[in-house]
Amino acid sequence: MRRPHNPQSRFARASITPRTECSKGSKTMKSDRFGRLWCLALVTALPLNCSVGNAAAQDGANGTSFMDDFDKLDSKTWFVSDGWDNGAHQNCTWSKKQVKIVNGILELGFEERKEGKRNFACGEIQTRKRFGYGTYEARIKAADGSGLNSAFFTYIGPTDKKPHDEIDFEVLGKNTAKVQINQYVSAKGGNEFLADVPGGANQGFNDYAFVWEKDRLRYYINGELVHEVTDPANIPVNAQKIFFSLWGTDTLSDWMGTFSYKEPTRLQVDRVAFTAPGDKCQFAESVACRLD
Repeated sequence: MRRPHNPQSRFARASITPRTECSKGSKTMKSDRFGRLWCLALVTALPLNCSVGNAAAQDGANGTSFMDDFDKLDSKTWFVSDGWDNGAHQNCTWSKKQVKIVNGILELGFEERKEGKRNFACGEIQTRKRFGYGTYEARIKAADGSGLNSAFFTYIGPTDKKPHDEIDFEVLGKNTAKVQINQYVSAKGGNEFLADVPGGANQGFNDYAFVWEKDRLRYYINGELVHEVTDPANIPVNAQKIFFSLWGTDTLSDWMGTFSYKEPTRLQVDRVAFTAPGDKCQFAESVACRLD
């Protein structure tokens, strides 16, 4: 199951180039693939790494290796979604008031408060730059509440004049003992996989990571490999933005659980990192420090 994607024209028309995506999603789940990496004959003169996972070879990739431990919210790195929703399936409006830094932790909130056309407000951020093949990692504590979705994902789509490609970690409020892993290629998905989160995704911080290569996609939880994709048809190829979001639904109950609001809740993010192939890992416990 998947929520529909409904890019907001207000966002798509924004004059600042990075502001071209609202959020992810399509109710249908699908996949496809294109493109080849290339290396110039200059390789004899320059120390280029033309390996399969060369992020620089992906069209549109302009992000480089980084780590953010959220001592502050850097507006040069992050765009805060504010003032819209992604369609009728979403029962909250994105609000900048639901995005906070508290003691070095990013908090994305969900609360009952009239915002736009919705009676609830919720939080989302996304990178301004796009990232290609490499290792993506986040340390997260999911929100409580049936009908909520705590998400760490990458996405690119039509408002950036690209096919809908996406890679997901989503904790669904109906069962926070698991995280749903999924990916889309040209808006085609159907690749859902549920992985256990020891102790519960909402009970403490857990480390989520995926290693994206041209011919392999590996997912990790707390440093342990939990899922691997090797079918090229199911591996995205387009450079994508990094997102964190917390949102709710009144309609997608089979997927996310029956919505039941009790009190304000929050998704917490302690750290996020991207490590390009061949670069030094960004922190000591990083999955990238021990990749083969």
